Amino acid sequence: MDYIGKNIKKLGFGLMRLPQKDNAIDIEQVKEMVDLFLESGFTYFDTAWAYAGSEDAIRKALVERYPRDKYQLATKNAAWIDCKTREDAVSQFDISLKQTGAGYFDFYLLHNLGEGRSHYFDDFGMWDWIQEKKQEGLIKHAGFSFHSTPEELDEILTAHPEMEFVQLQINYADWENPAVQSRRCYEVARKHGKPIIVMEPVKGGMLATPPDEVRSILKTAEPDLSVASWGVRFAADLDGVITVLSGMSSVEQVKDNISYMKDFSGLKDSEREALKSAREALDKIPLIQCTSCNYCSKVCPKNIGISGSFTALNYLTLFGNKEIALSQENWLVGKHGKARATECIKCGKCEEACPQHINIREKLELVEKELLK
Repeated sequence: MDYIGKNIKKLGFGLMRLPQKDNAIDIEQVKEMVDLFLESGFTYFDTAWAYAGSEDAIRKALVERYPRDKYQLATKNAAWIDCKTREDAVSQFDISLKQTGAGYFDFYLLHNLGEGRSHYFDDFGMWDWIQEKKQEGLIKHAGFSFHSTPEELDEILTAHPEMEFVQLQINYADWENPAVQSRRCYEVARKHGKPIIVMEPVKGGMLATPPDEVRSILKTAEPDLSVASWGVRFAADLDGVITVLSGMSSVEQVKDNISYMKDFSGLKDSEREALKSAREALDKIPLIQCTSCNYCSKVCPKNIGISGSFTALNYLTLFGNKEIALSQENWLVGKHGKARATECIKCGKCEEACPQHINIREKLELVEKELLK
């Protein structure tokens, strides 16, 4: 494959969920994790200005301990977080340089584009700015991470063909998920000829503990492999993928990832069939069949985040993890400026607008009962 990062191994170290000790990042354990990762031939590390303590941690565990040409370091710019001016936005880059001590970044991303966040990068001229930094040699490769619809991804890539890669959320559970649309976003990126860095291959850890039906299918197919391995390998098997980021939180997770990715050369046909069966099993679990068209929210007098509430409840149904489901509700509802399910006044306008004929009022009561109480 002739594209940037073609010599990078298919496992990347995501630095968002580093181990903690005494309410701080456990630097000594991170050093051990970094050493294991590099000794096994892996070289790609992914952090962000917005990941609290992560850039400092990777300076201590990696940058200060290894020659600069022995690894690739990526970080990100979140111009939509507390930035009022262009100067505020670009200052994140200078902070990242200082915190990492890396001298330059191999991969630099405009972070989390999509929905109401994209316009900040336009308003602050970040597209031209990132190219200037590339010309100065402070950035080797410029790209962006993305969480939104394939239609919006197509618009961004059409407007900015100069961007060299895109980072997408891809895993087997989200491949056909109407709220995430992993497959369609992947296909848009490939249509534009962009290589892909994969994030959330294990869906924030949830695919390490999937529903029993799914676990049984995968363990029957490969008894000696961890259930989490299927998420990483599914993504790594896709054409055009530079690397797959795993947000590792312990030495044990690093060892597990290395065990199946060190010599990874692609999935076998039998493994692809097992993943197909796993997705079919997921599809049989009774979920709210919301496609996130958001026609309902457009007529809701209380501006309730209906689709986000349903996505969060579906997380709870699938994976039984209330903490992660609540974090999804907080992100998709609260952080998007929407009202919570508890604000529903039962007017029924949403149900008149819903093309899926969902009993929305009843389901919002379920969100309140199962998730918010």
